[in-house]
Amino acid sequence: MTEITSAAERGRELTLRAVLLGGLLTLMFTAANVYLGLKVGLTFATSIPAAVISMALLRYMAGSTILENNIVQTIASAAGTLAAIIFVLPGLVMVGYWQGFPMIETTAITMLGGILGVLFSVPLRRALVVDSDLPYPEGRAAAEVLQVGAASAEGAEENRAGLSALLWNSIIAAAFTLLTQMKLAGAEVARWFAVGSGATGIAGGLAFALFGVGHLVGLSVGIAQLVGLITGWWVLLPILTQGGTGDPETLANTVFRADVRFFGAGVIAVAAIWTLIRIAGPVLGGIRSAMAASRARQGGEALAIEEQDISINWVFGGSLALMLPIGWLLWTVLAGGPLAGSSMILIAGAILFIIVVGLMIASVTGYMAGLIGASNSPVSGIGILAIIASSLLLLGLLGRGGGEEEIAAMVAYALIVTGLVFGIATISNDNLQDLKTGQLVGATPWKQQVALIIGVIFGSIIVPPVLNVLNETLGFVGAPGAGPNALAAPQAGLISSLAQGVLGGNLNWTMLGYGALAGVGFIIVDALLGRAGKLRLPPLAIGIGVYLPMAVILPVVIGAVGGWFYDRWAAKRPNAGFAHRMGVLTATGMIVGESLFGVLYAGVVAGSGSDAPLAVVGDGYAPYAPWVGLILFVGLVWLSYKRTRRLVVATP
Repeated sequence: MTEITSAAERGRELTLRAVLLGGLLTLMFTAANVYLGLKVGLTFATSIPAAVISMALLRYMAGSTILENNIVQTIASAAGTLAAIIFVLPGLVMVGYWQGFPMIETTAITMLGGILGVLFSVPLRRALVVDSDLPYPEGRAAAEVLQVGAASAEGAEENRAGLSALLWNSIIAAAFTLLTQMKLAGAEVARWFAVGSGATGIAGGLAFALFGVGHLVGLSVGIAQLVGLITGWWVLLPILTQGGTGDPETLANTVFRADVRFFGAGVIAVAAIWTLIRIAGPVLGGIRSAMAASRARQGGEALAIEEQDISINWVFGGSLALMLPIGWLLWTVLAGGPLAGSSMILIAGAILFIIVVGLMIASVTGYMAGLIGASNSPVSGIGILAIIASSLLLLGLLGRGGGEEEIAAMVAYALIVTGLVFGIATISNDNLQDLKTGQLVGATPWKQQVALIIGVIFGSIIVPPVLNVLNETLGFVGAPGAGPNALAAPQAGLISSLAQGVLGGNLNWTMLGYGALAGVGFIIVDALLGRAGKLRLPPLAIGIGVYLPMAVILPVVIGAVGGWFYDRWAAKRPNAGFAHRMGVLTATGMIVGESLFGVLYAGVVAGSGSDAPLAVVGDGYAPYAPWVGLILFVGLVWLSYKRTRRLVVATP
């Protein structure tokens, strides 16, 4: 190969100011995501807000480029994903192993897992980004934001129309989200009802970001998630809740958390294994290609800048070198405790587990990011599988004997090992999304990979102090000494309960097993549809539809259908390519507006100490808010697409 362009021709990319700005945004976004994730169990994607802020600031600095803005969003994107470590680590406080979050240990778990996630995903770029047709909705959206921002100064009609669509929909999404936080409009519409002596319901979040994601992922993934939703909420729940007690809403949500989510985790597990089998060939091919590129570079052959990853030798060497501090970390955890006598076998087993399972999880989460976007990938589902696997590893190494003190130590050790693997999962999930953005804007892969390592380091430093502040002021539900306003930390509670269930012998294996069997069935159906040339139903997307709450899934499904109708209209336009891009920018604006508002609102909540600092109405208005929200949401979505279509028609 020959180099396509020189660095001088491409302009600035990995610069000091990009690193500093990306680091500042990482600190801010990580803190916001830690709080929101512990409170409601969800985090928001930070790539697009970071890109918007970066363009706004760097535009006034000489020599700024689209590639430099891409580095800023790459660094800051670590915030949205690395903050997901809160789905595991608070479990150590909940089980009483930690009283707070020690700076060195918490930083080490977060940083080591995150850097491994970057390194493990490097050889996956060729298989899952370059040689794949996965949609990468958020990666594409971030690229559209960067391209519109870079080109808008040229004054071309299409660029002006695209920027107008992006800004309009950002404002609409942010304004609607503001109304929901003022309690003037509901953020969700739900109806719960009895089915015989059981219960189920229908619930949909009124979230522009979720609707926009649906548009971007497309009809195939959207319908697959609808199949999962129907399976979980309208088939399983009415059966599993028969004979239950309590009002329909409480009964349905209790059984969903206790049984249906485990069924969904079983589907995800089988679908993830099947996905791994399917992509094993391309992944191995990507590794061979990366090694060939490394040899070619060492032999003096020039590679195209867009093909230059971190050297595979550095990937292998760096991954092995990181096993030393991981071994030290695990040794400090075991030293002086009831498991100290088995330290060598436990550390060796954990390191082997981290390497093997980490590589598998990096592949699966990277694929999921390509399928439905990094912020919508069910990494907490991967955490469930990881904690079960690590707990089973401990049972295999030590058996089920021992008293309560030994079981408690085993639970804590399993959580720490899972924390390291979870760091790999979250960052590889994000890294490939960023590399897709980079591919679309012509970035240098190795510079993005270095930037993500920098983002991991920044994020790892801010996670422990934020966790400590929240633990000392509010605490976590289920933890010793938690106050009345304790944060729910739902995933951390579930994952720590799973570890206790496996090691204590009372895990819900039945629903996991049924879910695995259903997963096999979904795989067969998808294969038959493929052979018949029909719309595919990705099994992993079905599992996600079962596992996640209906309020999250339903707006994505509706957004996918809405996007399909828009794309059919766009395909009939004389300027079909431009019309399609305008649809992407419309959906992107919806994501941008809600994401930026999420950052601002997190700061307001943290500063005020109130759960609803912007509320302007009392509880008496609550019954009307959902219907006001629904009418406004539907009307604003309709106006948004109508305006986009008008812009397309008016642009030559």
